[in-house]
Amino acid sequence: MAISFGGLGNGVDFGQIVDFLVQVERAPIDRLNKKKDDAQTKLTDFGSLGTKLLALQGSASSLKSRIAFDKSQVDVTSGSAQTLLTATASSTATNGTFSITVNQLASANQIASKASTAVASTSTDIVSGSSAAFTFQVGGGAAQTVNLSATDTLDDLVNAINNLGAGVSATTLNTGSTSSPQFRLVLTSNTPGASNAVTISTDTTTLDTVTTGTDTFQAAQDSQIVLGSGANAVTLNRSSNTITDVISGLTLNLQAVDVNNPVTVTVSRDTAAVKDAITSFVTSFNDVVNFIGDRTTFDVETGDRGIFVGETLPRSILDRLRRNLSEQISGATTLTGVGQIGFTTDANNGTISIDDAALDKQLNENFDSVRDLFIQNTTTGTVGVAQKLVDAVDEIDAVDTGSLTIRQKTLTDQIDAFTSQITKKEADLVKFEEQQKIKFAKLDGLLSTLQSQLNLLQRF
Repeated sequence: MAISFGGLGNGVDFGQIVDFLVQVERAPIDRLNKKKDDAQTKLTDFGSLGTKLLALQGSASSLKSRIAFDKSQVDVTSGSAQTLLTATASSTATNGTFSITVNQLASANQIASKASTAVASTSTDIVSGSSAAFTFQVGGGAAQTVNLSATDTLDDLVNAINNLGAGVSATTLNTGSTSSPQFRLVLTSNTPGASNAVTISTDTTTLDTVTTGTDTFQAAQDSQIVLGSGANAVTLNRSSNTITDVISGLTLNLQAVDVNNPVTVTVSRDTAAVKDAITSFVTSFNDVVNFIGDRTTFDVETGDRGIFVGETLPRSILDRLRRNLSEQISGATTLTGVGQIGFTTDANNGTISIDDAALDKQLNENFDSVRDLFIQNTTTGTVGVAQKLVDAVDEIDAVDTGSLTIRQKTLTDQIDAFTSQITKKEADLVKFEEQQKIKFAKLDGLLSTLQSQLNLLQRF
């Protein structure tokens, strides 16, 4: 309802009075909005803290198992001008140096029908009678037969072979010229190796590859390497250029042949990768420390306070993480704590730094002991800091019982409650404002009447 005040010349602005009363009545709503905003900021920051804890858990997970430490690096050298082979190592690779000579690469068999039976077009009929058959096989595999009708062409034969999916790729090749084409059938084994040669046993098409024979464009052959040198050298043949079963944990990818230049393959422990993982772990840990530290500060001079001031959870999380990182590893012998590998704590902000020289020394001299500082060793029964931190984050972030999860749910419930209260009070405020306008409108009317009466009396 729109209400206006007439104005009596008495110096009273009832509109301003109503606005002031509404402003006073709104103060509790403003306080609720401030509480809601603070709770929302806390909820957002606790969510960000959860994300950083998961990042810490991820970096710790990369250090909690033996396989994370059992990394190998491979160095390949040769006097050849070509890249003869590449090599990759798994966690089971055997450390050592190996001499490998590449004598031969594996190749897939490729044969073609004779030029004497070539056709001028791939759409030329290659069946002289009412039907024809074409039978082939790869190595010792099952014989595959294509049956052709009277009008089938070279294209039809190629498509039929490819549709069998029998380990052979068929295509056509023009060995003539543009003006005088000579199209021939080409069959290529999909698998290299001497045992995967393509043979044709029946061919009653006009190509007549059984009687006239075929041209071998590429022989079916195995790869061949020589492992070692001199009297102790071993010659090995494989059907592929990717060899995985010669040196434990090592995959060799043969790329070129050079019988005069052996390749030296050196497999060694990759301590650099382990150090990088440890450094990333510390970075993730410090990210959590700094995040909480920035939000738990209080400036005495300005009174500014971080959003986590007064919250016990962030500090309890930080205390637990620090305890899991710094406590001695029960059952460990040579190394019992991360301080021995160069970890130090900044007294001012609680972040961790690493002495590179100390860490390098321990990785080179006591690698297994460094590993046991981090992993859960089922053989010795020790539980390292990486495993402890993984378990800690699991408990903090557990769906039903995690302290972080519970606090986030509490804040969500508070925000919902504040929202409900604000909505109700906003509705009540609208009613209050209308009531004040009506009350002062009546007062305005009464004063107007009294003023009129006073004016009338003054005339007498």
